[in-house]
Amino acid sequence: QVQVVESGGGLVQAGGSLRLSCTASGLTFGFYSMGWFRQAPGKEREGVSCISATNTYYADSVKGRFTISRDNAKNTLYLQMNSLKPEDTAMYYCAAGGYPHCSGSWWNPPQYKYWGQGTQVTVSS
Repeated sequence: QVQVVESGGGLVQAGGSLRLSCTASGLTFGFYSMGWFRQAPGKEREGVSCISATNTYYADSVKGRFTISRDNAKNTLYLQMNSLKPEDTAMYYCAAGGYPHCSGSWWNPPQYKYWGQGTQVTVSS
């Protein structure tokens, strides 16, 4: 049984930083691309970033501020978020079990088989 668990969310002031973590068990972690998504109230879920063994993608809105990384030995995915803005406020979700490489449509949620329950990030102005 695959389990995906996010952690690290919280309340932070604009300009601050947070690091999200995601641990996935029950799958061959290193084989798959992994992604971070977010969803704000009343909005659709949007792709934030994707990472595989060979490539990495970011949404334009977070480029230069967020960094995705993974530790395959620990089955853990990270998202370092710096220079946070109020518009980054959302529930952040870890997505596991994507294609082996981040595809051109990495931002499309159906490409990922497994999802966590989410961790809330709130950025105050």
